[in-house]
Amino acid sequence: MGKTVSEFNIIPMTDGIGSLNDRFERPLRDLRISVMDRCNFRCPYCMPEDKYHRHFQFLRSSERLSFDEITRLAHIFAALGVSKLRITGGEPLLRPELPDLIGDLDRIDGIDDIALTTNGILLGQQAAALKAAGLDRVTVSLDAMDQSVFAAMSGGRGSVERVLASIADAQEAGLSPLKINAVIKRGINEDAALEIVEHFRGTGIIVRFIEYMDVGTINHWQAGETVPSAELLERISSRWAVEAVDPGYHGEVARRYRFADGAGELGFISSVSAPFCGSCTRARLSSDGQLFTCLFASSGTDLRGPLRAGASDEELAGLIQGIWSRRQDRYSELRAGGQGADEKVEMYYIGG
Repeated sequence: MGKTVSEFNIIPMTDGIGSLNDRFERPLRDLRISVMDRCNFRCPYCMPEDKYHRHFQFLRSSERLSFDEITRLAHIFAALGVSKLRITGGEPLLRPELPDLIGDLDRIDGIDDIALTTNGILLGQQAAALKAAGLDRVTVSLDAMDQSVFAAMSGGRGSVERVLASIADAQEAGLSPLKINAVIKRGINEDAALEIVEHFRGTGIIVRFIEYMDVGTINHWQAGETVPSAELLERISSRWAVEAVDPGYHGEVARRYRFADGAGELGFISSVSAPFCGSCTRARLSSDGQLFTCLFASSGTDLRGPLRAGASDEELAGLIQGIWSRRQDRYSELRAGGQGADEKVEMYYIGG
C-alpha cells in the first residue's frame, strides 16, 4: 500500500487524477464493493426462496475478503482513478462491524464519496455509527408502500413500517441525500409508484424507479414484465408537474426530474428501454474478490487469489489495468438489439 498515482502507468489528467480507460474510452471512476452474499430478504427477482433456502451454501467467512483486503484493493483502485465507492450485498448490513470498514475506506486519499445500498431493515440501529465512521449517503430499496405488495416483492420478509423507521433514523443521522430505489415489475407493483412518490414528496428524499431487468438468470425475465420509465413518468407527471434536470456528473445512470412546485426530485434508471452503457464508469467487486466489469457479466476475474498469494500492489494494479483496458461490455445496448449473453452472474452475488 501507499503507492501514489504517479507510480502506476495511467494517463494523467489536468486535475491530477489518473484516467484508466476501456476500449470505448470509458474511464474507471466508481467501484461497487459487495461485502456479503447473504440477504435477509428473498426478493423473487433477485434471491427467490425456492432456490436460496435455509440449506443453501453461501460463502464461508474465510472465503469473503477481509476488511484489510478490501481496503487494500480500494487503495489501488483509488490510485487508478476511482473516486466513488458504494458498499453493496446481498444485504451489506449483515456483515459484522461494517462501520470499521467504512472508517478505513474514508481515510483513502482520492475517495470523495462513500455510499451504501441496503434493504433498510437493519439500517436504523447502525445509521449513527455508519455516519460517524464516514459514510456519506445511503440508498434504501423500497418497492411498495402497501405491506401486501411489499411482501410480494420481498419474499415475505420485513415490513414497510420498519423500513420507514430506519429511513427516519438515517435522515436524523445525517445520511443525505437519502435515496429510495424502487424496482417496478408489471403485474406486481406498477400501481405502487404513485404511492411511493406521494409519500416521499417534500421530505428531501429522492425516489428513483428502476426498470425490472434481466440481472442473472434465475428471475426468468421477460420483456413484457418491464414497465418502461417513460410510462411511469407519464403517470407521475399527469398528477404532479415535473421538469427535467441536467445530470449531476458524467456517468450518472438516473435521468433526473424535479417537481415544478419545489417538492423535491425523482429519477429513472432505464437499463432496458434507454441503455446507458456508453457512459458506464463502474466496476464491481464481489465479496469473494471477483472483479466484474458489467452488472450483466457472465464471469469475473479473481483478485483474491493473487492478493492472498502475495502479489504486490503494483502487480494487482497491473492486473486491474489489464482487465479494464480490455473492457468492451455493453450488454444493455446489445440486448436492445436482440443480442446478449444468456448466462449472467446473479445480482445477490455481484451487488446491484
